[in-house]
Amino acid sequence: MSGRPPSVGITPSQARTLNEIRAFASRYEYPPTIHELAAILGVSHSSVHEQIGQLIRKGFLRREPGKSRGIVVVREPEDNVAEVVSVPIVGRVVAGHPLLAEENISGEILVDASLVKRGPCFALEVHGDSMTGAGIKARDLLIVRQQPVAESGEIVVALLDGEATVKRLAVNSGQVELRPANPRYPPIPVSGENDFRIVGKVVGIWRRPAKKGKRDGSTSRAG
Repeated sequence: MSGRPPSVGITPSQARTLNEIRAFASRYEYPPTIHELAAILGVSHSSVHEQIGQLIRKGFLRREPGKSRGIVVVREPEDNVAEVVSVPIVGRVVAGHPLLAEENISGEILVDASLVKRGPCFALEVHGDSMTGAGIKARDLLIVRQQPVAESGEIVVALLDGEATVKRLAVNSGQVELRPANPRYPPIPVSGENDFRIVGKVVGIWRRPAKKGKRDGSTSRAG
């Protein structure tokens, strides 16, 4: 076969896929199915198949034929630490309190290093369904880059009168609105009378696997 040989390195997205497979197997004592892995990563089944195929060709995974849970991790990437980084999961965002204070941190999550190159990030769990039209669902973890400003049209985490919310920022002729991505909810106008500030910009989404028969017990107020 002509052409370049396959790379023996690993991309950030492949590193995340490998990490999620390992984490799932460690938690449940069996590997995820393609469907479960697609839900965790928030990508299509075809994307998962492609990632797994690349990881098999590079020698990081092995597939056991005839099994729906036949994905086996056989090698860890030497450069794994450099490709993925951990960001803190913030349980709550409260006005007047340090965002990343120790009492606010409920855990951490591994994300592609490329997401945090432009500034510190944190993860925040979503409650509610106001942003489903933007692909953001309840229990998703949003990867948020800390920044006090954002452009119109970007999805932000904002504090409005002391309450944290995730909405699309809309600025038109000096008028500011926080717009949901679900027709069930109206836009929220922001005036000079409101205590309003942008906490950060959403730069990624991490989707948790569904847990059968269990209710979500998270405590964040985003969404």
